[in-house]
Amino acid sequence: MSVLLLEAFNGGSHKQLLDLLQEGVEDCVSFTLPAKKWHWRARTSALYFMQTVPASSSYRVLFTSSVLNLTELVALRPDLARLKKVLYFHENQLVYPVRKSQERDFQYGYNQILSCLVADVVAFNSSFNMESFLSSISTFMKTMPDHRPKDLDRLIRPKCQVLHFPIRFPEVTRFLPAHKCLRHSGRQDIHNPAVQHTDYTSVASFSDITKDTESPEGKVHETGPQTVSVASGQEAPQNPSACRLFDDDRDKPRPLHIVWPHRWEHDKDPQLFFQTLLKLKERQLSFEVSVLGETFTDVPDIFAEAKEQLVDHIQYWGFMPSKEDYLKVLCQADVVVSTAKHEFFGVAMLEAVHCGCYPLCPNALVYPEIFPVTYLYSTPEQLCKKLQNFCKRPHLVRQHVIQVNISTFSWETLEHRFRSLLKPDDDMISTEQHTS
Repeated sequence: MSVLLLEAFNGGSHKQLLDLLQEGVEDCVSFTLPAKKWHWRARTSALYFMQTVPASSSYRVLFTSSVLNLTELVALRPDLARLKKVLYFHENQLVYPVRKSQERDFQYGYNQILSCLVADVVAFNSSFNMESFLSSISTFMKTMPDHRPKDLDRLIRPKCQVLHFPIRFPEVTRFLPAHKCLRHSGRQDIHNPAVQHTDYTSVASFSDITKDTESPEGKVHETGPQTVSVASGQEAPQNPSACRLFDDDRDKPRPLHIVWPHRWEHDKDPQLFFQTLLKLKERQLSFEVSVLGETFTDVPDIFAEAKEQLVDHIQYWGFMPSKEDYLKVLCQADVVVSTAKHEFFGVAMLEAVHCGCYPLCPNALVYPEIFPVTYLYSTPEQLCKKLQNFCKRPHLVRQHVIQVNISTFSWETLEHRFRSLLKPDDDMISTEQHTS
C-alpha cells in the first residue's frame, strides 16, 4: 500500500473524508481511533499509531488530520519521516472558541504548529481556516513566558493550500416535496441556454427575497415574484407525504419549518437560536422547528429548557437514527439556521441547502466564503427579523431558487485534487529508484 491514511478522531467530517479517500484512492491502507475523548486523542494518538502501524517499504504518502501530533509520530517512527506527509485541517486550535481565555490549553495549538513544520503539505478545508491559523501563530506564541520563536508563519505558509472538504451529496429527489422538486429542476436548467424552457412555475426572485418586507408600521409589503422556468416536458417527482405546503384549510399556508442541524455544544450557540425562536413565539408567529445534530456527554442545559418552552412548535428533536431519516427532515424543512460561534467549513449547512433549505448564517467565520450576502446576518436582531418575515410570508422561501453553487464542494469536483495530493512527489520516486 503506497498511501497510509491515519485518523486519530474517526467521526463526523473526519470519518466522512477518510471513507471517501478509502473508496476513491487506490492502493491505500488506513488506521483509525474512535471519535471519543478528543483531548486524549490529540495527546496520545501518536504513541498508539507507533505501535499499530506495521513497517512497510511500500508506503509513499502519509495523510492525517491535524488531531494527530505528526511531529511525535515521525520521531517515534523514523521510517515514516521519509514519506510525503500531508496534514489536513478540519479545524484549528488557535482560534477555536473557549468560554474563558484561561481555559485554552496551549498544548493543542502548539502541537498543530509543530505538525505543520514537519509536514510537506498542509491543506485546509477553507481560506478562513488557513488564514485564521497562520495569522494567529505570532500572537499565540507570545503567550510563552520567554525565548519565543519568531516568523513560524513564514516557514509554514509556503506549504499551505486550500482544499475544500469534499461532500458526496446524496440523491434526495424521492424525499422532496413538489415545490422543491420544481426548484431543483429550475436550478439545474436555468443557466443552460440549450434547454428550451416553459413557464411551468413562478419562483420568488433573488432580489425579492432580500428585501426588507416589513414597514416601520408593521405592515407587510407585497412584491411580485419573477417567473423562472424549468425544462419543458420535465415531470417533477411527486412526494406529497414528505412535505405539505398547506394545512387542511387550503387557504392557510403550512407554518414555516426551521431546522437547526448542529452539534449540541456551546460553540454552536444554541442559546442564540432558542432565544430567537422564543421571540417568534412571543409575537405569536406560526412556525415549526426541528433540532437535529449529534449529542455528546455534556449537553448544554438550554436544550432541555427550550424543548419544554417550544413543545407546541417541535416537529423533530434529537439525533436521527439514520442518514436517510436525517435527509427526510431536511427535505421537509424550509429554512436552515446556523448560530455558530466557530465554523471552519459547515457540512450540515451545505447538506441542508442540497435538500432545498434556505440558509441563514452569521456574516462571519467561513460563511462569507461560501454563501452570498443575501443569506448572511450580522446581528441577532437581523436573524430574528428575517425569520419573522419568513414566518409571515413562508411562500417567499418556498419559491426562492437558492443561489449557492454546492457543486463546488462535491466529491465529484474535488476528487482529482485529492488524488493529486496523495501522489508521491516525483523527486521522491526518482530518489528511491536511484537508491534501489
